[in-house]
Amino acid sequence: MFVVTVTFDILKDRMAAFLPLMLQNAQTSLSHEPGCLRFDVCTDESRPSEVFLYEIYADAAAFDTHLQSPHFKTFDAQTATMIASKTVKTYAQVTP
Repeated sequence: MFVVTVTFDILKDRMAAFLPLMLQNAQTSLSHEPGCLRFDVCTDESRPSEVFLYEIYADAAAFDTHLQSPHFKTFDAQTATMIASKTVKTYAQVTP
């Protein structure tokens, strides 16, 4: 299992445009990528410019496939001017 977290800081007044594109990207990832096991899009009203993603992939290769997918590349291009900053972290499952 390979986990990816992403924290976006969205530019002021761009959240209404960003969020539907983000939700579509998540839904397409889940329905068209067999290695994408979970893709949660989260917000908190106390931080109105922040979007947090929690993604689970079968392995790192499945995440790499996601990054090369046409729908991700389209999303990335469409939202590039909406994002003030983005922090990506990855985690591998620790098995006892």
